[in-house]
Amino acid sequence: MKAKTPGTASGTAWRHANIGRLLNNAVRRFEGRVLELMSERGHDETRIAHVSLTRNLDVEGTRLTELARRASMSKQAMGELVDQCAELGLVDRIADPTDRRARIVMFTPAGHRWLDAFRDAVDIAEHEMRTELGKATMEAILKGLAVYGAKFVTLDDVD
Repeated sequence: MKAKTPGTASGTAWRHANIGRLLNNAVRRFEGRVLELMSERGHDETRIAHVSLTRNLDVEGTRLTELARRASMSKQAMGELVDQCAELGLVDRIADPTDRRARIVMFTPAGHRWLDAFRDAVDIAEHEMRTELGKATMEAILKGLAVYGAKFVTLDDVD
């Protein structure tokens, strides 16, 4: 295999065409559309960081330490995110009945309505993506990503 010279176009093109970059670009576009739809529906408070909480917070509630682990964030960073969402009225912290020292983060009634709106926005964005890419491509993407990502999921991640 021919060595690439650093700094040349062919030597750096991989930075923009590798699968990680392409996946990141697709996620940014998809999440940007979801945020746009949320804003159109009166949820302009929604930020991309809130998605990390939404993806990792179980409907029945989740401990902060578990949220941080699932999101690959520090407990402090997740705590700040939970505080932001609490100020928006989306979540609340309650005492863990199994350990009074611990807190469980739970969606509030307003948070459940927000979550429903978020689900609707995701459905619309996914439908738009399906329309643009076509059924066969979407099925291949979903199947491939599910297989590839399954190697990352642990039993603790399963709802």
